[in-house]
Amino acid sequence: MAAIMGVGEAKKRFSELMSRVAYNRERFLIERRGRPMVALVSAEDLERLEQEPLAPKGLLGAWADYEELDQVVESIYRQREEAQDRPVALES
Repeated sequence: MAAIMGVGEAKKRFSELMSRVAYNRERFLIERRGRPMVALVSAEDLERLEQEPLAPKGLLGAWADYEELDQVVESIYRQREEAQDRPVALES
């Protein structure tokens, strides 16, 4: 879980934050006016995030290559409609 910090405090403590991120693998979410703006993560974490095959862009690409996706989705809907354990309202 990333620690949340305002931009002013992050500016004052930037060198310390860099060390904590690099050596302790801590993560920080920097906010401006209460809105998250950026995250401080280690270079290793960034590299791993960019390489992840299931990152949002990668996931969309993977779905495009999955030919049976429509059949899987239809099967899930059919199973949920037939389920007797709880009522489920499905929209068409």
